[in-house]
Amino acid sequence: MAALRPAFAAAGLELVEIDWRAPLAAFDGVALVLLGTAWDYQDHPEEFLAQLDLLEERKIRVCNPPEVVRWNADKRYLRELGERGATIVPTLWLGDAGRDDVLAAMDEFRTDRVVVKRQVGAGGLGQHSFTRETLPDAAWRMGRACMIQPFLPSILEEGEYTFVFIDSMFCHGVLKRAAQGEYRVQSLYGGSESGYTPSHADLGRAEAVRDALPFDDLLYCRIDMIRLQSGDLAVMEAEMIEPYLYPEQGPELGERLARAIRARFSGESRHGGQGFSGNRRRCRNWWACR
Repeated sequence: MAALRPAFAAAGLELVEIDWRAPLAAFDGVALVLLGTAWDYQDHPEEFLAQLDLLEERKIRVCNPPEVVRWNADKRYLRELGERGATIVPTLWLGDAGRDDVLAAMDEFRTDRVVVKRQVGAGGLGQHSFTRETLPDAAWRMGRACMIQPFLPSILEEGEYTFVFIDSMFCHGVLKRAAQGEYRVQSLYGGSESGYTPSHADLGRAEAVRDALPFDDLLYCRIDMIRLQSGDLAVMEAEMIEPYLYPEQGPELGERLARAIRARFSGESRHGGQGFSGNRRRCRNWWACR
């Protein structure tokens, strides 16, 4: 918020915070809802999507749009990206998983270590990593729709690469590294971030993921990638709901977002999206969990 507010004020935009569970009356007079830091949505997906539906019924513009959020909320979107030509991490998609599924995945991927993730999840929460020596108990169940992927050593050797796009244009890169003894790169688990200037080849791979997305006129998109043994980068996430956009590593983030939003108000977005009519210029809201 501190990175955005000065740039938004300079662009004539008022930026305020409203909890996503607030009564609809709190959104009266709103020109645009900017999703951000709604980091509990994965535990209440139906409630979250229902609130988006209500905003849509009230003709309140949301960035990114509700149709994007619905598509992006379930990580099965990665399978569609693969079908559209993007390089993805090999994945088994399951309605639930137990010890036998973990062993079967190890055999399928010819590896001794896998990661089990929620299909609807964020921040590495509820994630598990197993080896043949540290298998779960026979009675263990994931208890929800999940995905199993091979553990990629590059997450420890190189880290995870993040590419931030504003209005479909590359803004800045971030390299995220896990803490000692950890494989998850999120700061919640002690991970660290630093600025990253991608090579032409790596940026091209991220742009290929962007181009594979079935949507135009995205205000923002954060693409997280990891190096495969082949040397290619594979997409781990294409975050378009509420991603942290790393303003510390992208000092132009506030100005770029403000400029892109102003363009939408005037009907001049990069992809020709329709802007707003009338005098409303309150860029309200940054959704936040309190």
